[in-house]
Amino acid sequence: MSSKKKLGVGLIGTGFMGKAHALGFTIAARVFDLPFELDLVSVADVTTESAENARQRLGFRKATSDWRELLTDPDIDIIDITTPNLLHKEMALAAIAHGKHVYCEKPLAPTVADCAEMVAAAEKAGVVTQVGFNYLKNPLIFLAKDIIESGEIGEIRSMRGVHAEDFMADASVPWGWRLNPASGGGALADIGSHIIASMRHLVGPIRSVLAETIIQIPERPVSAGATEMRAVEVDDITRAFVRFESGATGSFEANWIATGRKMQHDFEIYGSKGSIVFTQERLNEIRLYKTGDDIRTRGFRTIWAGPEHPPYGAFCVAPGHQIGFNDLKAIEVNEFLEAIAKGKSPSTDFREGYEVQKVLSATYQSAKTNEWVQIG
Repeated sequence: MSSKKKLGVGLIGTGFMGKAHALGFTIAARVFDLPFELDLVSVADVTTESAENARQRLGFRKATSDWRELLTDPDIDIIDITTPNLLHKEMALAAIAHGKHVYCEKPLAPTVADCAEMVAAAEKAGVVTQVGFNYLKNPLIFLAKDIIESGEIGEIRSMRGVHAEDFMADASVPWGWRLNPASGGGALADIGSHIIASMRHLVGPIRSVLAETIIQIPERPVSAGATEMRAVEVDDITRAFVRFESGATGSFEANWIATGRKMQHDFEIYGSKGSIVFTQERLNEIRLYKTGDDIRTRGFRTIWAGPEHPPYGAFCVAPGHQIGFNDLKAIEVNEFLEAIAKGKSPSTDFREGYEVQKVLSATYQSAKTNEWVQIG
C-alpha cells in the first residue's frame, strides 16, 4: 500500500484536450516516481451522458454535468480546465477561491486584464497553477534550451517561428466558439500562443511587435450544412515581426488554414556560432549546426531523442524509438505535481500565461494601428 499522500483530480471538459489531460495524468503515474498517488475523482461535461461516457473511458470515479460540484468535493485537490477559452477565468477563479490547485489549457484567458486577475488570485491564495504549453516539455526542447544557455551556438541573433494547422482550412467548417471574438481572437490566440511561448522560453522576453492579421474566409455557415452564413471577425492568419529584450529579432506566424499542415510547430534559431532547427511534425529529432565543426564535414546534424535527453528514458530505454503528444502532457503533469510538492511554481504557471497574453494583445493592437507596439 502506498505511503504517498493522495491527490485528487477533477477534470472539466472531455473533448480532445480533456482526453489528452486525462491520459497525461494516467501516463505520468506509470512512468514517473510522482510525489503523490493520483486519484481521478470526477469529470464534468455539458451533459450527464457525455460526462458519464468520459468517466468510463478515462477512468474517473464520478461524473457530473455541473462543474461547480467539483469545487466542493473534498477529495479533489486539482481542478483541470480544458473548456473553451471564454470559460477559463470563471472556472479558475472559482477553483482558486476553494483552495484548489489549477491546471488550465492555453490561452489562459481572452484578455490581459482577465489573466492579471487570475494571477493575482492564485498568488494571493498560494495555490500552484499550470498552463498547458506542453510543446515546451519535449526532451529535445530542453536540450535546445541547454545548448542556447550554455553559449554553444553563441549570441542569439534571430528566431523564426510558425504554428500552422489546417483544421479551419475548409470554408464549410461552421462558425463555432473558436470564432467568437469574445474568446480573445482567432488563429493567433488559439494556436499562436504556443509559438509565442516557445519564443519566450528559448530566446527570452519579447520587447515589441509589428503585426498584420488576415481574415481569409470572411463568413462561415452558422451550423454544419446550413445555408445561412455568419461573418467571421477573427484572424485566420497572423504574422508579426518581433524584437526581443536581448537585442535579437525575429518573426512568427499563426495560421489555422494552412492546407495540409496538421501540426507545424516549427522554429529556426540563429546564433553567432551555430543554429537550431526544429519541427513538431518530427518531434523526436532536432537539427544542430555549429560553425566550429571541420569545414569538410560541416553541416546540419540530426539529433534523435534518446535516454540521454531526460525524461525520455522514463518512457523508453532505447534511443530513436520516439515519444508522442500525450507523453508531453505526462511530462507537463509531472512538473506540475513536483511544483505542488515543493510549494513552487512550474515554468509555465499562470504568470507565464499572463506574459504570453501580453504579447498576444500587443500583436492584435499592432495589427490595428500598423505600428510597432511595446509589450506591457
